[in-house]
Amino acid sequence: MTERNVAESASVPETRQFPARDLARPRAKEPAGPPARDGAKPRDGAKAGSAGRLGWLDVLRGIAALAVVFDHTSYYVLQHVRSVIYQWFDAGNYGVFVFFLISGYIVPASLERKGSVRTFWVSRLFRLYPLYLLAVGIAVAFYLTHVGKARGEAAHPGASVLSQLLMMSNVLSGQNLPNVVWSLSYEMVFYLLLTALFIARVHKRSNWYAVGFAVAALAIGGVLPQAYLIHHVAPTRVVALVADLLILAGLAFAVVRRGMSRLLGAALAAVVALTLVAVNGSWLLPFEALSILALMFTGTMFYRAEQGQYAWRKAIALGVIVLGGAIAAGLWHSRALGMSPHGELIWSRKWVSALGLAALTFAAGMAFRHVRWPRALTWLGLVSYSVYLLHPLVIEAYHHFHPSRQHPFWLQVLIAAGLLTAMIVLSSVTYLCVERPMQNLGRRVGRWLDARFGPDQAPGTAPVDRQPALAGRGRAAG
Repeated sequence: MTERNVAESASVPETRQFPARDLARPRAKEPAGPPARDGAKPRDGAKAGSAGRLGWLDVLRGIAALAVVFDHTSYYVLQHVRSVIYQWFDAGNYGVFVFFLISGYIVPASLERKGSVRTFWVSRLFRLYPLYLLAVGIAVAFYLTHVGKARGEAAHPGASVLSQLLMMSNVLSGQNLPNVVWSLSYEMVFYLLLTALFIARVHKRSNWYAVGFAVAALAIGGVLPQAYLIHHVAPTRVVALVADLLILAGLAFAVVRRGMSRLLGAALAAVVALTLVAVNGSWLLPFEALSILALMFTGTMFYRAEQGQYAWRKAIALGVIVLGGAIAAGLWHSRALGMSPHGELIWSRKWVSALGLAALTFAAGMAFRHVRWPRALTWLGLVSYSVYLLHPLVIEAYHHFHPSRQHPFWLQVLIAAGLLTAMIVLSSVTYLCVERPMQNLGRRVGRWLDARFGPDQAPGTAPVDRQPALAGRGRAAG
């Protein structure tokens, strides 16, 4: 059986090495990336930084970000180290699985904390889009100055804009620019599903949804089509335009309207998003996409256990079932994808180890969730969204000016350290100058909307007073 070929070009290569079926149109390779951060407000008297945020989640974000950075950087330096590690373990897969578990844990807290759909989406807008637009702008500038490539987007600019407008390019058959934005497609789908479930007042049944998506990944993840709509229904730009309009219309009703029209709008947006995931994904196989959604709802399930809504024993048992279902889906469906026996063995080892270690990492984080973590460890989590979106551009610029990959090992270590330093410094600047100011602006906009139009709470819901476990509680980390 065969695996996806790694693009040997100046663009950042693929993070993940999942198998893929041949499509009518060639696909560019996509790396993994983290979801955007979200955190609860500090408790009264809590200090800023690690004491006032979900410090353990920031530590996990930092670990996941380093794994993804290693995955991408090791195509250009430390290739020998990569060749040894990737016989058994895929750092990119591991990193992205950790990020999705984190997102599943904390994003519902953001929605339920105030019980406001409007406030939630204003928060999402100001958290995600400013840096996203900056990263896309830099990628376009790199293309125009011949520093980077447009990954095929320049051939169909209209379709590219439409597919990336709602950050759902990977389910609208876009080429993903920058290439890491593929994971934001599944973030957005998750947000749309959460919104519909919240308005329908069935959002607390996270165990059902986690197990359901895992079962779907195993049962039908190998028979669902890829890119079906763009190959059999309409061109990419038409599919993207219709999907964008339907999702935006549904969201508008969910945010602005009340009563049944609000529920119908949220349901419309969620159904469109789920349909795109099921039959129109352009890179991930359906079982992979469904496994991601299962992991995210598993994170939500553990958030509910931490809030006292589920018994821990039940949550842990169902978490093991979901993990087993995702592993089984990959092992089962990958058999039909044409890899050689040796290739299938390596792929299977990496799939199992990445999922298993991601689950263990999240479990370890939860076990130490009351520990006060040093700010040095939580800072990388704070800037992880910037690291995620911008690190491929740093690598692309390096490769443009230093295309040779043949260096002594000691020099490769120095180059890797220099690249990592540049990524963290750049990400710190963009966090302080772009992310944090825009997040603060989003909070002010949310308060202004509440003052102007009144509170926005779905019927039958109320703000959640309890917060997930804060870093400031408990003893200091040793």
